[in-house]
Amino acid sequence: MEPAQTLKRLLEENTAKVGIVGLGYVGLPLLLEFVEHGFDVLGFDIDARKVDALSRGESYIRYISADRIRQPFCQSGKAAATTDFSRISEVDAILICVPTPLNKYREPDLSYVEKTAHAIAPHLRAGQLVVLESTTYPGTTDEVLVPILRAGSKLKIGDELFVAYSPEREDPGNREFSTGRIPKVVGGTDEHSRDLAVALYEKVVCRVVPVSSTRVAEATKLLENIFRSVNIA
Repeated sequence: MEPAQTLKRLLEENTAKVGIVGLGYVGLPLLLEFVEHGFDVLGFDIDARKVDALSRGESYIRYISADRIRQPFCQSGKAAATTDFSRISEVDAILICVPTPLNKYREPDLSYVEKTAHAIAPHLRAGQLVVLESTTYPGTTDEVLVPILRAGSKLKIGDELFVAYSPEREDPGNREFSTGRIPKVVGGTDEHSRDLAVALYEKVVCRVVPVSSTRVAEATKLLENIFRSVNIA
């Protein structure tokens, strides 16, 4: 069976294992959403304090209760957290939720994205899906992420390894519009990648909106942020 078909079957059967890289205010709620929809999830973070807290069943985000952490991490075993990025080979879908702050020149700082890509690339295997969720400028997925993953993994993008972009739309602490109730835009580097990312997110969010490319998906996030910024101002 082809890698894309194998992964699609795992997603349809809820037997795919999901990896979340970056366990902050975007990554942790997303991890819990997948767990609560029946998936096994492995979280990755460079901050050992976060990993240790989750392993003890403790929450470090104010609006996430310790009970929501304790159940999957300490009782059911549906979730685990680690600082060991070699374990990326254990998962089927990898969602990158790392920060993209502005540098001192008010330009996007992609160092977290680049470091994450370099950290996971040697451990990738055929049949995995990698989705970038971090807010960034159009072209980042194709021009920054893909070359690092291709060089580090030696896998063929769109045939053996699948890459997509789906911008995070988290509204921290909003009880009415939690992670699963906010529609997701998804763009892939190719048709297989887009379709697999759609199949993944359809399992946990109310609506998935596929678009023609990663650049279009990246642009939608910037337009949304501009709209919100103007209206808040």
